[in-house]
Parts: sequence; C-alpha cells; structure tokens
Amino acid sequence: MIDKASYLIEPWAIRESGVDLYDLGRSESLFALSNGHIGLRGNLDEGDPHGLPGSYLNSVHELRPLPYAEAGYGYPESGQTVINVTDGKIIRLLVDDEPFDIRYGELLSHQRMIDFREGVLTRDVEWVSPAGQTIRVHSERLVSFSQRSIAAFYYEVEAIGDPARVVIQSELVANEQLPTWRGDPRAAAALESPLISERHRADGTKVETVHITRHSEIRVAAAMDHHFEGPDSLGISSESEPDAGRVTATVVLLPGQKLRMVKWLAYGWSEQRSLPALRDQAVAALVAARQTGWGGLVREQKEYLDAFWARADVEVDGDPEVQQAVRFALFHVLQSAARAERRAIPAKGLTGPGYDGHAFWDSETYVLPVLTYTAPAAAGDALRWRHATLPLARERAELLDLAGAAFPWRTIHGEECSGYWPAGTAAFHVNADIADAVARYVNVTEDERFEREVGLEILVETARLWRSLGHHDLDGRFRIDGVTGPDEYSAIADNNVYTNLMAQRNLIAAADAARRHPDRAAELGVDAEVTASWRDAAEDMFIPYDPHLGVHPQSEGFTEHQVWDFEHTTAEQYPLLLHFPYFDLYRKQVVKQADLVLAMQRCGDAFTMDEKIRNFAYYEALTVRDSSLSACCQAVMAAECGHLSLAHDYLREAALMDLRDIEHNTGDGLHMASLAGSWIALVEGFGGLRDGGEVIAFSPRLPEGLTRLAFGLCVRGRHLRVEVSDATATYTVSEGPAMTLLHHGQTVRVQPGEPVSLDVPPAPVLERPRQPAGREPLRFLRPPGEGGPSNPGAGSSAGGAASVGGGHGGHSGVGGHPGVGGHSGVGGHTGGRGGSGSTAGAVPSATGSTVDG
Repeated sequence: MIDKASYLIEPWAIRESGVDLYDLGRSESLFALSNGHIGLRGNLDEGDPHGLPGSYLNSVHELRPLPYAEAGYGYPESGQTVINVTDGKIIRLLVDDEPFDIRYGELLSHQRMIDFREGVLTRDVEWVSPAGQTIRVHSERLVSFSQRSIAAFYYEVEAIGDPARVVIQSELVANEQLPTWRGDPRAAAALESPLISERHRADGTKVETVHITRHSEIRVAAAMDHHFEGPDSLGISSESEPDAGRVTATVVLLPGQKLRMVKWLAYGWSEQRSLPALRDQAVAALVAARQTGWGGLVREQKEYLDAFWARADVEVDGDPEVQQAVRFALFHVLQSAARAERRAIPAKGLTGPGYDGHAFWDSETYVLPVLTYTAPAAAGDALRWRHATLPLARERAELLDLAGAAFPWRTIHGEECSGYWPAGTAAFHVNADIADAVARYVNVTEDERFEREVGLEILVETARLWRSLGHHDLDGRFRIDGVTGPDEYSAIADNNVYTNLMAQRNLIAAADAARRHPDRAAELGVDAEVTASWRDAAEDMFIPYDPHLGVHPQSEGFTEHQVWDFEHTTAEQYPLLLHFPYFDLYRKQVVKQADLVLAMQRCGDAFTMDEKIRNFAYYEALTVRDSSLSACCQAVMAAECGHLSLAHDYLREAALMDLRDIEHNTGDGLHMASLAGSWIALVEGFGGLRDGGEVIAFSPRLPEGLTRLAFGLCVRGRHLRVEVSDATATYTVSEGPAMTLLHHGQTVRVQPGEPVSLDVPPAPVLERPRQPAGREPLRFLRPPGEGGPSNPGAGSSAGGAASVGGGHGGHSGVGGHPGVGGHSGVGGHTGGRGGSGSTAGAVPSATGSTVDG
C-alpha cells in the first residue's frame, strides 16, 4: 500500500505520486476542476475513500438560520451555504465481485496529474485485488471551458495476468453523505439532504435527474450519457431512483483486453424556470457534447488554454517552486471565473465549501486585478454580477439609513450573510473595493459601453454611500467614523486610512465617469451639484498621520494603543483569534492582515517614498499574518521599498499557500486570493506594475534568488510583454498599436514588434525590518541545486527531494464568536475569516442576480 503522496516540482503540471489516505481533502482541492460554472473536487473516480465529496454549481445554495445570542436591528436572519449538488463523478469498478478500493488489496502504483496547458486530470493506477487479480486503470476528467454546462470522463480498465469479470457502474448521486456539522443543529438540519427529487429517468446509456433545493427552491437538472468499447460479451443496463441513477457495463476481459468508457455529464439550474425547460436544457447540452466527442472536447480545452497562456503566462527563472506555483495559481484563478458569466467568484472558487462558498472583497481586490490583465471578459462578467445585485445593495443601505448601495461583506446571492456586524457590515470598504475594480477594468480595457451600462451606476451608488456615511467636521475635514478596515483585529475605528483613501478614489472616479456620460448620469439623478459634493468630500478626506512616530496610523489613534505583548505570545497561541477575545485584540496594536500596507499598495500616490519605507517597517513589527491575504501585499511593498529578499520570502508564502497547505485548511478548498496574490507579488512586486492613469508604469527589480521574470498583460487594446533580468528590462508590444509607458519614472515609447531594453537601477540598501517573534515569513527547505532560499528559517512544512511537501489538510472547523454558530470547516466568527485551520461561517430573496445557469 502506497500511503504517502509526493508532489513533484514541474513547470507546467501538478503531479501526485502515491496517495495519502490522511490527506485526501487537500489533494481533492489541489486536483479540483472547474470552469466557473461547474466545479468538481478531485475525488477519486470510485468515490471511496474521500476527504470531502464535492460537486458544485456556481450560486446554487441552500438557506440556513443564523443564530444570535442577542439579536439586533439590521442583523441578517438567514445565511446562504453552497451545497453539494448531484454528483456525476462516481465511476465504481468491480473486479470478480471485488470492489476496486485502494484501501484493500495491493496498490502497486498510483499517479494523478494535471497539465495546466491541457486542463485534463489524468490518473493511472495498478492494483491487485484481495483475490489476486491485477488490473490497470487509466482515467481522464475535464470540466469544459468551451461548453460550460459539460464535464466529461474517459475511463479504461485492462486485465493483467488472468481473465477478469469487470463491472463498471457509472452513477449520478444526490444528497451524498457529508461530514457532520459540529455547530448549530438547526443549521445542520437545514443542510442535511437539501435536494428533493422531482424527476428521474433511465433509458439505455442515459440517465436524467431533476431536484429542487428544500428551502432556497433552486431547481437542478443533471444528465449523463455514455459510450462503451470492449469485447463482444459486453452488456449494458441502466436504472434510476429518486436520488440516484446508474449505467452498468459488464464484460469478461482476457489478459491485455480493455474496457473503455466515455461519460458525458451535463448540468443546468434555475430559480425560475420550469422542470421541463431545465430538463431539456441539460439534455440538449448532453447531445451537443456527445456530438463533439471526447477527443473534440479535449481539443477544445487545449485551444482555450493555448489562447489563455499566450496572453497570461508568467515565466520565472531561479525558483522552480514559484514557477510551478504561479502557473498553478493562474490555472485555478481562470477556473474560478472563466465561464462564471455574471455570477460570483467565491473565496474558494468552486474547489470546496470553505467560507460557505461566499464571495468577499477578495474577488475585487485580489482576483479581478489578475483577470483584468489576463482574461478581461471574465473580470467584466464578475462586475456585471455585482451590478445585478445593486437592488439588494440599495435595500441594505436603506435599512442602515444610508444613501446609495451597501454591498454585502459576504454573500452568494447578493444579500448580506455576515452574522457578526463589526467585521461584516462595518467593513464598508468592500464598496470602494468594488468601485476600484470597476475603475481599473474600464481603464485597462477602455470598454466605454461597460462603463456606461454597468460601471457608472456602481460608481454612482457607492459614491452616494460614502457621502452619506461620512461627514465634514468643524475643521472642514471629511471623516468616515466607526468602520472596520481590512485588518480584522481592529474594528469600529475612526478614519481607517485604507477605507478613506479608497473612498476618496471612489468619489473621484464616480464624478469623472458622470462627466464622461452626462446623459446617463442625469438618468441616475446625478447633476453638477452632486458631483461637486463628491469632489469636495474627496478633496477634504481626512488621512490621519502621526507626526511623533513619522508614520500613518492604520486608523485614527491606532498608534496610541498599547502594543500587543508579542514577547509573551507563544507559537501555539497563533492565530490569535482562536486564543484571545476580540475585545482584547481590537484595542491593541496588532494586525491580522495587511491594512495600511495594502493602502500603500493600492493608493501609492498618496504616500511619499520615505513614508512608505517608514510605514512598512512600522507595520512589519505588528503584522502577525493570521490571514492568507497578507503575504502578497507585503511582498509588493517590500519590493517597492527595496527589501527584495524579504519580498521573495513573502512571494513564496503566497504562492505556496495551498501547495504547502500552510494554513492547514486547503482541504476546504483553495485560497483564490492568495493564488492570485502570487501573480500580484511577481507582477506588481518584482515587475513594479502600477497602472492608475493613462500611462502604465513599471519599476522592475529582481531579488537575488530570481534571475529572470517575464509576463504578459492585456492593456488598452494591446498585448504587452515584459521581461526582466538582473540588469535590464525589455518591453515588447506583440499585438496592437504603439504605447507609452514609464520605466522607473522614465517615459518610453514602444513600437509594435520593436522591443525596447532599458537598464534596471540597483535597489537601495536598507536594513531588513523585523516581524513579531515567530511570525517571520515562512521559509522552506529547497532541493539541492534548485536555487532560491535554502534555509528553513521559521517555516513549518519542508519539502522532500524534488517534491513539494506539506501538512495534512482536512475539513476542520473552529469555534468563534459567541452566539454565532459554525460547522466543520466553517467556523464561528461569521464576519471575518480565521487563519490556521479556520474558515468562517455565513437570505432569502425573490430577487437577485443569480436566477439560473
């Protein structure tokens, strides 16, 4: 029995050799396939054993109660949780009546692999049954980018040594048994068997099922069809029941003979459409997929990815782990959004149920910058989803006695699902984050139609929110009091610098967009007086500064708080949220995730270089990174300030968050923001990308461990290729007209097909800033001769020879805030999100953005 998996370091693939029964949840997340519409966890074909079964349709969710010890006005009354829909991945195999199960018999070899250029999960197994029969199994799986409602499977069994009676059972299964919720029993009851059967039918090689969710009343159709090839003795039958459907193939294989099966799986869902219409939709998708065939789907998958990598690939020389990790990241970020088509991008994508399947501000702040430059159509669709939820955001603002729209802190459907308001409702910066993503998208794509039809209304409604949320004080300063910034260890603070700066940008962007589209602005009730009030608020925005320390306080008065006692905080007491009350955290100088540092990254023109250096050093000493959102931001600002080695360490932590399972919760799903953060750390950090206006700017510098960095950007109708080495940077416009850019402040004109190479100035020599004791960025053992960091430092997971190591994953939950329940993998503090081993907990409406798919 092979009981330990290793993951080889390869530039274009993730490959698992062996299998670890105690780490199945993690591997299921790493090998998940999705297209943004359908998500299939990387469960073994035969279904058992598993860490956590998972088949997801974007935005298909169930409602559950949000319990409170003490309810209050404006508290959400129900939450939304992603559900495991009808599972069509299962292909059971029996060999001479022995079920194929890797826990029994003898597993001679086991390997799985995804080549990021192919988009297909392949598996090769050699197994000896308890009765001594040897077989080989080769399987392939894809979730189609070209046909968004389709997943497909290729399955091949070969008898070795002796004849074997082989039975394949291809299944559709609803209401699979999942790990038991450990939180509120009412929530557990709401999510137990959430699908009610409405129709099931089997005919030949086809099976159709239709279910409806018990409380949210979302209808889900699933259908499968098959093609078999094998000896003449092959027999095929099918059957169905309310929660299952099965197609069975039986044959006797002589040594060397093979039984082959292609399985097509189609999904559809809707909140509004009738059962016949939804059934017909799934069946039609199935017919189209079968006509395309397995080979055709594989070709279409590669063609789609060829086009993506041609514009989006990032090449890294000198650190093979980071090279693999950034392509792994780009592949999964694309999977999270490619065919989402006006639906949310959840924090875990469609790779697992972590965070209840909710979308947060992560999408706009971390994922959309990557998509805007590499897959802009997907970024535009994600913003159209936000636009579709504007009616619900307006209702939320009205409930809070505010103007405009208040977008939710966490949601699936568009309603607020955070039961802990200090870290949820009070985190109003999500509105500016969405507005910033709109402004970035318009700036990069120059999509005037999008701005007029979608972006302007988002900018207007969020600007109205800030104008009503803030006020001018007696000194004429525009203040935004009583809010929570990105750092969840501070709450209900006055004048959070990140929030105020992002609100300032929001107000200006809204006024500028209204000026470009005066007729449309007038339809939205915006006139010159309104835009003038927005510009006044932006101009008078209060940005706190501490002249005694020479730094910006994270929020007004923050630097006057007592500094957390880091010296007497043990390693076992991190993450702090699991060992200390929020009351204590909120009134101390301790930072969970980059806040002021993120403000400098996103609003760099608001700070001088000297301020950035001082601020960065000050907050390094306070930031404990109990969040996966920090490392990439710290990497970017470390690089800008000249701490290139430190930036490399943070890059590796962001890039390897899931490959190394740093927070020990990859089993709940991948961290999309941290994956996107690896691109951000490389492109914005070492590439020095800044793009806040008409001229795109770069200030590239590489750390000692990297010898070359190259990346592509889709920007303003051009494809720009940037290549950086130790001494030079080369800019090439491979598609589109000439463009002007800045290189370390120098204006450069780049003509199409005529590369321009420029010298890279050396970085300043600065003392490396210190972090809290024991919270230094993780460093990992590296295989000899691989380059990059080689000392283990403070890291915990060390890789073996030429492999990526990692800790055990699993579906683990955390307790949390009093009165707010949780479940396994979805912990108690429903407003924010935990660190190691922790994720967070979570409304019915007849309206919203996600009505069918």
